[in-house]
Amino acid sequence: MAGHSKWANIQHRKGRQDKARSKLFAKLSKDIAVAAKMGGGDPDMNPRLRLAIANAKGQSMPKDNIQRAVDKGAGGDGADYEEIRYEGFGPGGIGFIIECSTDNTNRSAMEVRTAFSKNGGNMGETGSVAFMFDQVGKIEYDLAKADEDTVMEAAIEAGADDVEHDEASDDQWDEYEPVHTIYTARDDLGAVAAELEKVFGEAKSVNLIWRAQNEIDNPSIAAQIVRIQDALEDLDDVSNVYHNFDMTEEAAATLEDD
Repeated sequence: MAGHSKWANIQHRKGRQDKARSKLFAKLSKDIAVAAKMGGGDPDMNPRLRLAIANAKGQSMPKDNIQRAVDKGAGGDGADYEEIRYEGFGPGGIGFIIECSTDNTNRSAMEVRTAFSKNGGNMGETGSVAFMFDQVGKIEYDLAKADEDTVMEAAIEAGADDVEHDEASDDQWDEYEPVHTIYTARDDLGAVAAELEKVFGEAKSVNLIWRAQNEIDNPSIAAQIVRIQDALEDLDDVSNVYHNFDMTEEAAATLEDD
């Protein structure tokens, strides 16, 4: 049931932390505003807003930023955003799922298509990739919250399906904070998260994600996959990017000189 995730430790490196954090806060603000606009500004009465705020707090987003986003959405300000999913392929048949929150689907589609085409990939039809993934719940806690055995026991007791643990890093240029990752069935996410919160407190993040059923091991294309992911994540409309590439230690080593 337990494992050690690898990709998470790689994707936050290479000096992109400041830019990524600024973009993360922008996306979190959009999530909060959209949730507040759809269901009202009271998190006790709006589960989606409650989750968005919890994720923002887990990423150390300032309270003032969170409240401004809530007020903006609850006040009806801002554009009407639509959530849409795109799918595509990278080299080696690697599948990508891209989730967007946008006020202009034509713009989003064009930008996603361009990000693929300029980096050796291509857009696919809806459903061409999703069948290779499962939509599951994902809960993260900082590694320092508890030891692996304690998290594992609590996760099993709460009804989780799987648990992974990052390895602590002594790398001075790796600002990524390692985490315990708990996976749940899609419909069990809320219940499992609530049980774990009783034991460990508020999670770093709680989300529905697309998890690859099988990952493809091909170190020779690692740099190309990273370029595609970076290009997609740099798009303002993109909320999340998922793929089924296995970032093994061998694959990660090919990135060291990039």
